[in-house]
Amino acid sequence: MTYRGKTLTTALVIGAAITCATPAAQAQSSDAMPSFNGAVLTIAYAKNTVYVGGDFTAAIVNGKPVARQHLAAVDARTGTLLPWSPPTDGRVKALVLSGSSLYLAGDFATVAGQKRDSLARVDATSGTLDGAFKHSVTGRPLAAFAAHGRLYVGGTLTAVNGQPRTRLAAFTLSSGKLDTVWRPTADDQVETIAAAGGRVYVGGKFRKVNSLPGYARLAALDPKSSAIVPGFKPQPPVITYALAVTDTAVYSAHGGQGGKVTRYSPEGALKWSATFDGDAQAVTVLGETVYAGGHFDRACSTARTGSQGACVDGSDNRVKLAALSTADGRLLDWTADANGVEGVLALASSAKLGKVAMGGAFTTVEGRQQKRFAQFS
Repeated sequence: MTYRGKTLTTALVIGAAITCATPAAQAQSSDAMPSFNGAVLTIAYAKNTVYVGGDFTAAIVNGKPVARQHLAAVDARTGTLLPWSPPTDGRVKALVLSGSSLYLAGDFATVAGQKRDSLARVDATSGTLDGAFKHSVTGRPLAAFAAHGRLYVGGTLTAVNGQPRTRLAAFTLSSGKLDTVWRPTADDQVETIAAAGGRVYVGGKFRKVNSLPGYARLAALDPKSSAIVPGFKPQPPVITYALAVTDTAVYSAHGGQGGKVTRYSPEGALKWSATFDGDAQAVTVLGETVYAGGHFDRACSTARTGSQGACVDGSDNRVKLAALSTADGRLLDWTADANGVEGVLALASSAKLGKVAMGGAFTTVEGRQQKRFAQFS
């Protein structure tokens, strides 16, 4: 199928305890943990709150719909849906926290009833729309990340405020203005952006960055000048859907004929690669564990795959979600099977809370109904 620290030891945070494959502690529980009536595409933690964005128009709490137009906030400790709810008129594809601000990117034309073309900034506490951050965008923003005093945005962009941009752009966080210096180019769409170790990493479908060959699908850029980092040249053979990076490691999720999750060094050396029977579409790191989400149903025993990505040399069931060792990519015992065709589309983690949240198009987790959003402790 080719659709697009520590292992967690407590269970899914929904209505009741669910034990996991690893030795489980007592699960935190909350009858209020919401589901959603459309796909959750992006997740961001801020202190004790987890923000979600996507295609939904309502949260479902205790079986009842509560209006939430593509944005919602949940108390990460209790699972309670919070009143924070600035509405947008289209899907939210990326959420980025910086200070007291939450940046939105997606396919919307209004936020809180006011015109905003695909990008907006709202207050993370009140939900108030920032009047100073307003831009016109040609193309679709698919990814964003805040670091080094800038909001970095990638997608299918061709212009911002009438100024040419080739799939990547940046905005100054302090002023909200379009950055005139950081202007890299990519020859095809950018799916994901992350920053660490004095670099900005970009992944996607592209083959050239800044018109240079040899940097296909994953590259590192200088955060100020946008010059390419020549030493980082991993060249994964298939599309990069998601990134999670630290100062010492780059973890990437890929599609292709059988999906993969890989770890690269900052020098671009491949440290390990784990293969699945479908696209890996999301990745996050918590402690010494890498969590991968996607369209897959099995983790392959080797890198060999056959027709439509099927594992050739044996496999272990891991339905839409898997945990791997950061050190060597070894598949861990932890399981939390989801369902659906698209599966898991977004993952995020909070080291402070010791939690991982997942979003996507699933409707059950571990055999229990939990639609499109779940959190693990």
